[in-house]
Amino acid sequence: MKRTHTNGRWGILFGFGLLLSSAACPGPQVKPGGGEGTAKAEAMSTLEARSGSGASGDASFVQEGDTVKVVVNIKGATPGEHGLHIHEKGDCSAADAASAGPHFNPHKMDHGGLEQGPRHAGDLGNITVGADGTGKLEAMLKGITVTAGDSSVLGRAIVLHEKPDDLRTQPSGNSGARIGCGVITGK
Repeated sequence: MKRTHTNGRWGILFGFGLLLSSAACPGPQVKPGGGEGTAKAEAMSTLEARSGSGASGDASFVQEGDTVKVVVNIKGATPGEHGLHIHEKGDCSAADAASAGPHFNPHKMDHGGLEQGPRHAGDLGNITVGADGTGKLEAMLKGITVTAGDSSVLGRAIVLHEKPDDLRTQPSGNSGARIGCGVITGK
């Protein structure tokens, strides 16, 4: 009686078939840099001196989901608190930055501060400038976007004011002259 070893051949063929089928169906795909569907929209601005000040700086806006992280760096400003707002128009051409228009307020809310409601979408509160003339503000905001639409900051201006924002006076917080201005553009 001649014995054949068919079990071994079938095993090899079965294993080879599994290998081919797993190559054809690789399973879930993860995008490099952070999971499925994570998309960031970014914008930036360079603030230039206005109203005879020496203030300048930069701002970045990074949107993830429905939250926008805003980071503003100021230099050359007088020490103390300064109102900081997003204004309606992306126009800083006037020497006093009046060309930037009123505060950005797409939802028609009262003026206020970051930690209180209601507030304009453009109300960023105050930035503290130290004795060295520099200051930094970081905030996580809802109610604005870095993508196209009514709530978008793109094509608007960020404005630094000479005095603190009192966070209550309508419509602009009584924060004085506009001493720095920059147009917000996509990155």
